[in-house]
Amino acid sequence: MELGEIFSDALSYPLQNIKALVIYVILGIILGIAIGGTLAAVMAGIAAENFLAVLGSGIIGIIIAVLIGFVISGYELDIVKYGIERDPGAPGIDIVGQFINGVKYFVVGIVYMIIPIIISSILAIIFQHWLSMIISIVVGIIFALAMIMGECRLAKTGDIGYALSIGEAIGDISRVGFVKVVLFIIILFIITFILALIVGAINQWNTTIGGILMGILGVYITFFSARATGLLYSDV
Repeated sequence: MELGEIFSDALSYPLQNIKALVIYVILGIILGIAIGGTLAAVMAGIAAENFLAVLGSGIIGIIIAVLIGFVISGYELDIVKYGIERDPGAPGIDIVGQFINGVKYFVVGIVYMIIPIIISSILAIIFQHWLSMIISIVVGIIFALAMIMGECRLAKTGDIGYALSIGEAIGDISRVGFVKVVLFIIILFIITFILALIVGAINQWNTTIGGILMGILGVYITFFSARATGLLYSDV
């Protein structure tokens, strides 16, 4: 698909799947309540100087937040998959499956981030400062783009080994088109920035309405970017 087609589809996708948007908002609210409740319980425990209460509420809250967070990540991954398949619909809730995929996605992200850090550290020891910096930037960019491909590979198959085939993921960049991927990221950033700018201006006029729209915008951008990423990979 051409970039124009990708972004035209992705921009309208969230508005065509309001039910899925509501589901995602509900998950976000539950996550927010879990985090907020945990912080309140921890603060109350600290005020009462009750170490067990602080420890217990903190652990329980973190577990709940992590569980929901992984489900949300898995749900986003499903949106990417629907994009790869060019399916106009939206995923439903599959708590177990989306939690598992959320964990996989977290592992994939860690691997793709930690490798360039290790490479950069080694280069800093071997080469002069300016040379190692240039090489580190290039390696960082390549792995950032490869991570997008890895995410798509995971969404497509659910196979973490397939997603972590870094050489193949880097190869996917050329299959999609290096220039196309870079332009995709730039356009995605510009659209997101413009939307945030508009909502920010509204927030200056009315903080209540602006706050509500900011929350909606966050969900909209998540759906929009996940859909666009899937469509980008759909030709591979």
